[in-house]
Amino acid sequence: MSLTVFRKAHFNAAHRLFRPDWSDEKNLEVFGKCSNPLYHGHNYDLEVGITGDVDPETGFLIDLKILKEIIKEEVEDAFDHKNLNKEVPVFRELIPTVENIAIEIYNRILKRVGVSYKVSIKLYETPRNFVVYTG
Repeated sequence: MSLTVFRKAHFNAAHRLFRPDWSDEKNLEVFGKCSNPLYHGHNYDLEVGITGDVDPETGFLIDLKILKEIIKEEVEDAFDHKNLNKEVPVFRELIPTVENIAIEIYNRILKRVGVSYKVSIKLYETPRNFVVYTG
């Protein structure tokens, strides 16, 4: 029996969408106000889905306490109240779009839970703008 369990989380972070090899004018044209040189922030809402088989011995797909700890360590501790461009090493070279943030979260979670599970990430940048990434 395969099913999906979900865990919600939340973090606040600042970022700037820009390419350093472009002029401020081109960055503004492409990224709009998200290219503000002084950065801007979001209240991100996250849903992590783990799909797999239920263990007949425990009745768990995954212990949600363990998933909570993984999300705290890999996402909340790493991203919450941070300037993503400056404080999260991967985003020093990679533009921290909601798409790229979701992919980074996926990679961090998958590394911890293992490939025997299917991972899905739903990341809300605003209540109306979100992405879903499943690898």
